[in-house]
Amino acid sequence: MILLAARFTRRHTFHMADPARVLEEALRLDPQQRGQLAHEVIRSLDDDDPSADGLWRDEIQRRIDEVEAGTADLEEWQTLRARLRARFPR
Repeated sequence: MILLAARFTRRHTFHMADPARVLEEALRLDPQQRGQLAHEVIRSLDDDDPSADGLWRDEIQRRIDEVEAGTADLEEWQTLRARLRARFPR
């Protein structure tokens, strides 16, 4: 398990780390560790909604069905990557 983002002060109060610093540290992880971290963060967003797992399974199945039926609007990885890099420059 990866532990990031928290520290204790002399008064033992709990402070969250700066999100930019957490991101910087996370980006230093190897791809597998970053993937696991991303998975856990995304999963934590659904903790408040017990129906989220079922809804995600339904959405994934819907997308699989579209790909298999040939009705999905697909994009080449190189094209998508270029579009994302233009939209979110480092």
